[in-house]
Amino acid sequence: MVAQGRRGEVREAAILVATLELLGEVGYDRLTMDAVAARARSSKATIYRRWSGKPELVVSAVKRYAAAPAPEPAESGDLRQDLLAVLLAMRSSLTGQDAALILELMLAMRRDAELAAVVRSQVVAVKSEAFGDVIARAVARGELPSTVDHALFVEISSAMLFARLFVSGEPLDDAYLRRLIDDVLFPLLRQSGLQ
Repeated sequence: MVAQGRRGEVREAAILVATLELLGEVGYDRLTMDAVAARARSSKATIYRRWSGKPELVVSAVKRYAAAPAPEPAESGDLRQDLLAVLLAMRSSLTGQDAALILELMLAMRRDAELAAVVRSQVVAVKSEAFGDVIARAVARGELPSTVDHALFVEISSAMLFARLFVSGEPLDDAYLRRLIDDVLFPLLRQSGLQ
């Protein structure tokens, strides 16, 4: 029974990995259960026993493999250094995953409400928690007031990283991340009277 359970886990993992690979290669609209079955060396019947259709399959794959939180950076005791550590982790996560997969998920989210909800709750929310932790620690140290709303900073930093990755194609190097903090995030804190 244990061996059969383990085989089932291996089979499921192969199907979910194949789903993400194909999603990045051909896109959500052209992703088929036949293609997933062929890539995973599985039968369609096996896939349909576990998932009722493509949205459910993609949602499971995103939950399992694309939503893993980045390791939480160690606290440095300094807001600037902590922000830089979070941005470095975000960059690593964005560039470590296949950019085509990330872009395809963003496009598919516009057409599939269930997929969008899962990506927002499992990927976006998880990634923003690290930023919230940095802000909370800065508040605890007295660097920021307790009224600070970190959501704006999460949105701006994420948008700038995405624009760099998908729009301009310019490098997401350390110098750029430092400029993002010094020229955008800290000035916003000052302008808001929070620093």
